Amino acid sequence: MIRSMQSALSGMRAHQGMLDVVGNNISNVSTTGFKSSGVVFQDILTQVISGAGAPTEILGGTNPAQVGLGVRLAGVSQSMAQGALQRTGRSGDMSIQGDGFFLVNVADTRAYTRAGNFTVDAQGRIASVDGGLVQGWQADASGVLNTNGPTGNIIVRVGDQLPPNQTENVRLGGNMPSDAAIGSTVTTAAAIYDQQGNETLLSMTFTKTADNSWTAVATYGDNATPVALTDANLTFDASGELVTPADRNMNIAAGAIPGFPNAVDVNLGAAGESGRVTQYAGRKSLVTTEQDGFSSGVLQSYSVSPDGRLVGTYSNGRTQNIAQVALAVFANPEGLERVGGIWRETANSGLAQVGVANAGGRGQINPSTLELSNVDLAQEFTNLIVAQRGFQANSRVISSSDELLQEIVNLKRG
Repeated sequence: MIRSMQSALSGMRAHQGMLDVVGNNISNVSTTGFKSSGVVFQDILTQVISGAGAPTEILGGTNPAQVGLGVRLAGVSQSMAQGALQRTGRSGDMSIQGDGFFLVNVADTRAYTRAGNFTVDAQGRIASVDGGLVQGWQADASGVLNTNGPTGNIIVRVGDQLPPNQTENVRLGGNMPSDAAIGSTVTTAAAIYDQQGNETLLSMTFTKTADNSWTAVATYGDNATPVALTDANLTFDASGELVTPADRNMNIAAGAIPGFPNAVDVNLGAAGESGRVTQYAGRKSLVTTEQDGFSSGVLQSYSVSPDGRLVGTYSNGRTQNIAQVALAVFANPEGLERVGGIWRETANSGLAQVGVANAGGRGQINPSTLELSNVDLAQEFTNLIVAQRGFQANSRVISSSDELLQEIVNLKRG
């Protein structure tokens, strides 16, 4: 009876532990990025009353006789199943669809989280709700990212200045009418930018000089100041395709326009490319399709791409990479140690494999969404009933053992 009471007592303790785990799961049903846990029971020890007997020619073998001595809570496993995603509309919120964890620096210690409800602190650093600094790669002044380097704090300073960029490439496209009279002109213009971001009007006039031949003249500024244009004679073949210049480029030399220390290349489109300059019969449609210069701008907002890039939008209409969020995956994510709302590496989780989203087994980042808790309330309430009934059944065993002991004690009275 004493043995049965001890076994039942261990059962009560184990189911109490199960109740604790279930209670924690239910309490975190609304916690962002929470991963539920489950209990693993194991018998403590088995006492062998008689060993196994080997069969002989005249007797069969006998199995061992064993009596179990109770149960123990062998472990608490974590479920890393994907939680449901909820759209929030906040630009700072992110969720991971698939495997991976966000890296955060908490008091100079690397930790990991699935909760992507991030904010920008007073120093422009992306931080989690508990102050952990989100890790990733910061882009350089030109927006270039080096994801092969070490990770660091991600900084987004609203109001940062984007320096101007001098126009170095202008692209023309469209049609110059082959049936136009000799002496006819086609004009196109584009706003280009000098090294300080000042806007200058570049105008190009094409005059038909002979069949299939045109000559270009360029001017700049409000006063239409002429500027030298190399390879300004255009020749087309009978099918309307550009023959000369062979490289399909015209150039304005460096320094020819004040404030433009670099040459300006006027591209007419590669052979066979959509939108190239052609000469077909019909209306003229020559236009400037693009140019790569821009004035200075101020960062106004940012968005997050599926691969974790933070793309800034500036007041001059430009967009540029600011940083990229890093993700980490583990050989055994269930081996991570939970510390509050974050996880840390353990000897059994494996080393963090850090990289960009959508690569190396890492999941996709969904902007403006959060991952909800993966707690299944129906399952947890079922587990709650099992824990309660398990505790109750073990307490009844103790009661029954007590009644038997009472009967033994009463033998003395008889």
